[in-house]
Amino acid sequence: MPFWFWRKKKESKKPADPLAAFDQLIEDLERQGAEVRKSAATLLALKGELTRSVERYSRRIADITERYEVASSRSDVKAMQVLKRDREQAETLLKTTQDSLERVEPDARLLLEAANEVGSRVQELRTERQSASARLVAGTLVSGTMREQVERIEKVLAVDAARDEIERAHQLAEIYREERGAGEKAE
Repeated sequence: MPFWFWRKKKESKKPADPLAAFDQLIEDLERQGAEVRKSAATLLALKGELTRSVERYSRRIADITERYEVASSRSDVKAMQVLKRDREQAETLLKTTQDSLERVEPDARLLLEAANEVGSRVQELRTERQSASARLVAGTLVSGTMREQVERIEKVLAVDAARDEIERAHQLAEIYREERGAGEKAE
């Protein structure tokens, strides 16, 4: 790739409006939550299918056992061999299905917990956004009526924005820390 340096680098745009930053983060978290819920629903559907398969294979083994006993009582050696092979296959299928079910259950539970956490975080951000919106409106009114204090208010807003940015960084680090911990527990 000799012309890699001519490619334009995608720049992440930071919203100019502080409320737009909230809206963007809320939108991103909602999208992430939707993906997590979709994945959890897929695993729950798979869990249901695997549970039905376990029941089906269990019934099949019971049926083959009964048929084997009938063939044994009639001394039908060929039928007994076929039924023995069928039972071994059904037992193998039952075992692999049970193993798959054991792997799906904790993953589904973990994804449901993650979806709940993302949903809670979105709700918190919405509440915080409303508060920030009220503060922004009040700040605008005050700055409009008190022109001489505009510089001081802008400095206060910059400090608040810096605090919000630091708090968001701490919260994102905590989310990643929790996800890493949950990932290590799942393994």
